[in-house]
Amino acid sequence: MRKWSPLIAVCLGTFLLLVDVLIVVVALPAISLDFRADYADLQWVIDGYALSLAALVLGAGSLADRFGRRRIYLIGIGIFAISSLLCAVAPNEQALIAARILQGLGGAAMFACTAALLTFTYHGKDRGIAFGIWGAVNGAAAAVAPLAGGLLTEHLGWRWVFLVNLPVCVVAIWFTLRGVSESRAPRGGRFDLPGTVSFTVAAAAVTYGLIRAGDAGWTNGVALTAFTVGLAALVVFLFAETRSEHPMLDLTLFRRTPFTVLIVAAFLTQAAAFGYLPFSMIWLQQALGNGPVDAGLYGALPMAVAALIVGAFAGRFLQSIASRWAVGLGLLLIAAGDLLQARIGVDSTGAILIPGLIVAGLGIGCVLPTNASALLAEVPRERSGMAGGALNTFRQLGLAFGVAVFGTVFTDRVADGHGSPAAFADGLNATLLVASGLALVAGILVLSLLRKHTAPTPESARAGSPTAAP
Repeated sequence: MRKWSPLIAVCLGTFLLLVDVLIVVVALPAISLDFRADYADLQWVIDGYALSLAALVLGAGSLADRFGRRRIYLIGIGIFAISSLLCAVAPNEQALIAARILQGLGGAAMFACTAALLTFTYHGKDRGIAFGIWGAVNGAAAAVAPLAGGLLTEHLGWRWVFLVNLPVCVVAIWFTLRGVSESRAPRGGRFDLPGTVSFTVAAAAVTYGLIRAGDAGWTNGVALTAFTVGLAALVVFLFAETRSEHPMLDLTLFRRTPFTVLIVAAFLTQAAAFGYLPFSMIWLQQALGNGPVDAGLYGALPMAVAALIVGAFAGRFLQSIASRWAVGLGLLLIAAGDLLQARIGVDSTGAILIPGLIVAGLGIGCVLPTNASALLAEVPRERSGMAGGALNTFRQLGLAFGVAVFGTVFTDRVADGHGSPAAFADGLNATLLVASGLALVAGILVLSLLRKHTAPTPESARAGSPTAAP
């Protein structure tokens, strides 16, 4: 049992921080009624967390490399627990949104360390098993979140969506203290403050712009201003990193085609696999009249189960084959699953989503663990926290991008149809078609550009060296 304590600690933290991205989706109506708040304002209960998480995870990864990954992970769990309690006792929507932003800070500290902790703890076959289970938890968390939120909201009340985090945080801290060893970059150096600040501003502005564009349109002045600020901050970040002796993100990593391709694949995977879930929940509840629990059962659970099965039973096998095939074919499965769901008619029930969700879940179970382990094998061991932070940043930006793009497609179709049941069905079909196209493009990209690279051997994975070409 002690051997797998680090895996349990990492999986518990990962599950918590990812579930909390979407768990409040089905609870927002209850929160709105309790606070007598406008539903549009309460969207920031979701978006504030996602923005904070995306903006801060790379900086947290840099801190973890310098000050210790175990230490930063524990600090992250502590912040997450405290902020969850603050969410649960929030007296109004402003306090709740502020607590959610703080919760995103804790989640970023945890998220930045997860893959690096597994890389430093497990080797060889054990690493394959660990990354397989961790990847399955990644996929299952995003899919299970609406179901968990529905169960808690319907039977206990919306505040339990946050209170349930507290005992899980305690258990995660216990397993971390019991089984996780400390690791950090061997060389010291100054903390990259200019890089951290400029990247945080860039990520926050771009994420905010995506969220705003999805809500108000891509020509909205506030959204365009946010994108402009984000672009300017990105230029400052690139300038700072090229001149820093100890950069937060070593830009030379992007000279390696596999690293860049895997980062792009992570971005598109999150968009194509999870970006449409909020709109599935809207169709299931508003168009079909399902309750929160039934919506979660139809719209999330099949994907979660499929991802868990693949991660638990095929993770070791997936780590032994070329990442080109595991990631590329997994993305094609996600594309097929999204396309299979896009068959909704006026008389359809939620059951029509199940076959496609299962196929997409199989793809998620293939992509997430292999993508992470292959990317970490492309960087030196001392840069694993940095690489993990970059990976998780692009994942969250991909989710924000997917929700924004799909939101525009969905709301336009619903508005054109004047909110009729047929309009909801048409909107979700169009959303799923766009998601399928993104996954298809990502799959082709991976299969084309990773063709000269094989999976990391146990020896190269232990050393953190780049994968070898045949």
